[in-house]
Amino acid sequence: MRKIVSMFSIFALLLAGTFAGSAEKVMAKSSSELQQEINELKKKQAELDEKRANAIENKDETESELNDNIAKQEKIDAQMKELDQKVSNTASDISSKEEQIAKTNNEIEQTEKEIKQLKKEIKELIVSIAEREQLLKDRLRTLQKNGGDISYLEVIMDSKDFGDFLNRTSAVNKIMGQDQKILDTHQSEKKSLEEKKVEVEDKKKQLETKKSNLEEQKKQLESLKAQLDEQLDQKRELMDSLEQKEQELHDKKMEFSEQAEILQGQAAAIKAERQRTQQSKQEAEEREAAAALAAKKKREAERKAEQEAQSNNSSNGSSSSSNSTNSGNNISSTPAPAPSAPSSSGFIRPAAGPVTSTFGPRWGTQHPGIDLGRAGASNPIKAVASGTVIKSYYSSSYGNVVFLSHLKGGQVYTTVYAHMQNRAVSNGQSVQQGQVLGEMGNTGYSTGTHLHFELHVGPWNASKTNAVNPSSYINF
Repeated sequence: MRKIVSMFSIFALLLAGTFAGSAEKVMAKSSSELQQEINELKKKQAELDEKRANAIENKDETESELNDNIAKQEKIDAQMKELDQKVSNTASDISSKEEQIAKTNNEIEQTEKEIKQLKKEIKELIVSIAEREQLLKDRLRTLQKNGGDISYLEVIMDSKDFGDFLNRTSAVNKIMGQDQKILDTHQSEKKSLEEKKVEVEDKKKQLETKKSNLEEQKKQLESLKAQLDEQLDQKRELMDSLEQKEQELHDKKMEFSEQAEILQGQAAAIKAERQRTQQSKQEAEEREAAAALAAKKKREAERKAEQEAQSNNSSNGSSSSSNSTNSGNNISSTPAPAPSAPSSSGFIRPAAGPVTSTFGPRWGTQHPGIDLGRAGASNPIKAVASGTVIKSYYSSSYGNVVFLSHLKGGQVYTTVYAHMQNRAVSNGQSVQQGQVLGEMGNTGYSTGTHLHFELHVGPWNASKTNAVNPSSYINF
């Protein structure tokens, strides 16, 4: 009986050792392999953390540039307002000068009319003087006819009587008065004419000088206005440039911000995968410890059985022991079923539609993915592999977009699903291969309903240097 129990114990231990060995064979990975994966994931997570820190630093630097740009715009805006005021004031001064010039032109025109009238009066006066001179000449001629040497005194002394004397005296006085009056009028008008002519000519000269000064001032103001306009145009160009730079910096800041968020999500996904791998390692270590303990018990049982066999001289006992050992060996040598071989990449199609645009050069730029068109009324977008949602949001360029992080064979992959009509998953969510992420749409920078799909070997980055041709991994 004791021998039977001993043999049964040995058989049980050998059977346990056989299943333990089989368990070791069917295990996916050993603890050392899992530790290697953990170390690789730690390295990748450290790289992502560094890239995220760089993205945040770049975002902060861009934000600082953006603030400087806005400060410059405010300064330029103040200068433009000051220049605008100067231009307005100068234009007002020019308008005032133009009014003064117009007024002076009117005065010059009026003065020219006066000069014209004066010339007419001068002509008339010249005629009048000529007539008076002719009258004087006639008087002189009469005197000459009477002998040329008769004086007014002789005319008076030849009077016949006192009455004739008085008459002659009155006539002589009248003639003398008229001659004097003619001379006085002639001299007065001639003097008045000369004075008026000088006055009008001086006035015209003053007005022409005034007009010349006003035109020079206007010319200077126009030159100043041209300079101010040029400065204002330069300020406007600078402002346009700063506004354009502001938009570029804003887009750049958003790009770095999005990149930092995506890298953070990817780092979180890798951390979660590392924790899962750590759990798998712990389970593997427990299995390995259990297998080692079973092997140790097996060896002790074999050693004990061998000792008992040596002490037992019975041939039946030896035969039974031999049969038991052979039975155990047959069980332990039974091979475990080999796992099915995985596909070349393990990825599936993200959508059922036809390829409408391939990976590579397109329209003078690099197309970092492929586009898939509609296949029917309903066009669900599916995860090409199991993974973690590192970013699910609305992007100005991608529209509704989902970023997934996958870990396959120790390699990190990132897939991008853009322009969707809606999103069915959220940040940090774990998804299974084939799980619906959303519906094909036409959001963001898109010209029609389609899916823009990208595959990156490694973490995603804004310059998309890790983007590869999805057709090399997925059968489209």
